[in-house]
Amino acid sequence: MEYKKGSDPIFTKIGTDPIYATADHQYDALGLRCPEPVMMIRKTIRGLADGQTLYVIADDPATTRDIPSFCRFMHHQLLASDIQATPYHFLIKKGA
Repeated sequence: MEYKKGSDPIFTKIGTDPIYATADHQYDALGLRCPEPVMMIRKTIRGLADGQTLYVIADDPATTRDIPSFCRFMHHQLLASDIQATPYHFLIKKGA
C-alpha cells in the first residue's frame, strides 16, 4: 500500500474496518480545506491504474459532499464511506 502526505501512515479506520485495509494506496487529507482535498485526490488518482483503490482520510466537512460528487463526475466508484464523525473515511476505485 502506497502512502501519500501526512505525518503518520497508520490510519485508525484501517484497524477497525477491514474494507479500508484492502486499498492499494492511501491519501491523508487531514487539515486540508476545500478545494484542496478533491484537487489532491484527483492528482493522486491520475497516477493510479484503472481498478486500483485509494483510501482517503479527511476532516473537512465539505468532503462529505465533494468526494461523492467527484467520483460520479469522474466515473470513479465510491466503494465505501464513513461520514458519521470526523475524521471521514472514503474508499475510491479508479474508473476507466
